[in-house]
Amino acid sequence: MEKITAIILALNEEARIASAIESVRPIADEIIVVDSLSTDATVEIAGRMGCRVESRKFTGFGAQRQYATSLARNRYVMFIDADEIVTPALQESIKKLFADKPAHRVYSISRLNFFCQSPVKHCGWWPDNQVRLFDKRYATWNFHNIGERVIFPDTVTPFQVDGEIVHHRCATPEEYRDKLFLQAEIAAPAIAVKYPSIHPLKPSWRWLVSYLKTLIAEGGLLEGGVGRKIASIQAGAERHKWARARQTQRNFSVSNHQEQ
Repeated sequence: MEKITAIILALNEEARIASAIESVRPIADEIIVVDSLSTDATVEIAGRMGCRVESRKFTGFGAQRQYATSLARNRYVMFIDADEIVTPALQESIKKLFADKPAHRVYSISRLNFFCQSPVKHCGWWPDNQVRLFDKRYATWNFHNIGERVIFPDTVTPFQVDGEIVHHRCATPEEYRDKLFLQAEIAAPAIAVKYPSIHPLKPSWRWLVSYLKTLIAEGGLLEGGVGRKIASIQAGAERHKWARARQTQRNFSVSNHQEQ
């Protein structure tokens, strides 16, 4: 069987890291946890469970994932986050695919997202196909701080694997909001640089577009109250991202004016 290195990124995930680790044991010869300087028991738990643990200050999702890739001793690497688990069906599919020499270099996997305790099949959350398993000689992560993804030659076509990753996005709506607002803060500076001027009404416009997209275009209304809550939180984070980007531009303009 071709050996696989499973990689888990973590930050203060003591409540969930054990489940993530156990879910990749049946398919991984090596498990690496890259921890972003947790202050809870995440590192202790991962070490106790036999994982190789590396601590590294978080500098962006893309950079963190690519650093993790460089640590793997095997050619094939599989990524999950600490709030995700590999289902038994996916475990079996991967075992069969890797029983002999793998026929593909890049593999795409569906992800079933949960909002609190509810599985979500709309809101743009399903099937949420992502490349999470690949031969590191032919693919790598880009260095985007947010929206990072695996990049590979145009001649390579990802193979869709049966089974799924289960992703528990949050335990509470407040946790989901905090995650999105943190990502908005990270993304705002890049937006401020990309767009020469942001209109004062742009944040509100982006809120409206995001809200309607989630509810209508992506079927959030079919999720009932859960869909409306997701739409509201995502729209709020979108507005915050653009408001912070505009504030960054204004601060830069004031600074330049004062220097002159």
